[in-house]
Amino acid sequence: MDVRKTYKLYVGGEFVRSESGRAYRPDGSVNVPPGPYFNFTIPEPTGVVGIVAPEEPALAGLVRRIAPALCGGNAVVVLVPESHPLPGLTLAEVLATSDLPGGVVNVLAGYRKELLPWLAAHMDVNAIDVAGCTPEEVASIEKAAADNVKRVVKRPADEMSPHLITAFMEMKTVWHPIGV
Repeated sequence: MDVRKTYKLYVGGEFVRSESGRAYRPDGSVNVPPGPYFNFTIPEPTGVVGIVAPEEPALAGLVRRIAPALCGGNAVVVLVPESHPLPGLTLAEVLATSDLPGGVVNVLAGYRKELLPWLAAHMDVNAIDVAGCTPEEVASIEKAAADNVKRVVKRPADEMSPHLITAFMEMKTVWHPIGV
């Protein structure tokens, strides 16, 4: 086995472990603006997130995109790479036999040019991660996503930041007067 592939798989596993810990400490805050009131900023899940997985690395890239969306409390619909669908489909079987509730991770395999327009224009998908898309595909996704004001997350495919979770969350702010 290639040492680089083993390292990437290990790094992917460490990423999942660290992301799972972040699910217990969302980035909420209490703000004290000037005046007789204060406000709470509370993170909430976006809802259903469509994810276009990057081509390389097939499994680690898929896990890097799924983990932050799941830790944010979202359900995901994943389009696995057209050239390497087997790792994504195997992961789907593993998740189907795990304790993860049904419907939280949904995996699609097929021709990207046929599935992307449906995923981007679907009214029940609230956000879409375009890490595995070409610039032309991103432009068509943005155009289709504008119909229902869908969030388009454009982050590098190899990004492993704990702040990636907030890309799949909505920050809700509640204002409250002091002394009432």
